[in-house]
This record gives sequence, C-alpha cells and structure tokens, in this order.
Amino acid sequence: MKVILTIAVCLIVSIQCAIGQAAIKELQPSAYFDFWIGEWELRWQSADGTTEHGTNTIERILSNKVIKENFEATSGQMKGYIGKSYSVYNPKTGEWKQTWVDNQGAYLDFTASFSGNKRIFKRKTADSLGNDIIQRMVFYDISEDSFMWDWQQSTDNGKSWQLMWKIAYRRVGE
Repeated sequence: MKVILTIAVCLIVSIQCAIGQAAIKELQPSAYFDFWIGEWELRWQSADGTTEHGTNTIERILSNKVIKENFEATSGQMKGYIGKSYSVYNPKTGEWKQTWVDNQGAYLDFTASFSGNKRIFKRKTADSLGNDIIQRMVFYDISEDSFMWDWQQSTDNGKSWQLMWKIAYRRVGE
C-alpha cells in the first residue's frame, strides 16, 4: 500500500511540475500566460548597481477571461512605483492584448507574439522627435517557480534591441 501511495504522490507532483513548465506548443492559446498567475517577488539592478525589489500579484478576473497584474516597486529609487495591467486573449482574432497603466500616468497598449517558449508583448510608439520606437516585454526562462522578464526597445525597426530593464521573478513561497 505504501508503494502505491508513494507512486501516486510522485505522479501527481510530476504532473504539476509538467503543467508549470509546459512548452507553449502544448498549451491552448488562451493559456499562454497562465505561468504568470500567482504571487511573485521581484529583483532587479538599478542604474547604480544596487539591487531593488518589488512584488507582483497576477490573477484571473472577469470569469477567468482577463489576467490582472498588480505591480509595486518596494525598495530603491523606484520605491512607490505602482502599475497594473490587463491582458486578454481574443479567440476570434487569435491575439493576446495587454493594457498597462501606472501611478505616473502612463497608458501603454501591447499585442503579443511568441518565439519558441518566449512570450512577447510589443508596441510601436514614437520618441519626442517623432522617431519610431518599438518597445517590448519578453518573458523567458519560464519554470514553475521563476522566470525572467526584459523591457527592451528598438530604434531600428526591430533589427537590434536595447535592454532597458531586467527583472528576475521568483514565486512567493518557493
């Protein structure tokens, strides 16, 4: 009996780990960002090299059709910076969209794309001189309890990318 119980527990744990680390091609498009749901501790390097921290709580709302993000910088130069995003999958168009707003008055709108197991939200904008800029968020190295997130921009229509902000995510309690 102990052997059967041990095998059953190992099987359940293995299945849970596989779900958290599933390759994107194994998922339904509506689940492409499910890895993100949960409570996260964040860590990044500031311009002066010090480590800053934040939190991000991600949840499904509105009958599980919308992913809501609640970001807060809790230390360092960005302490007090708060932002929220709302991400939604549209099955009619096959697209993921995201809207970001923050306590500095920003409003950003993104459309998702996918490259391998990377999830990317991208938008086009212009600088103060009217020059085209592409901004993107890249989610990568995704596992059940951690992933990396980069904020990048391109001024040459995506030929090259400049890293603006890199955040390491670790699931709370892991």
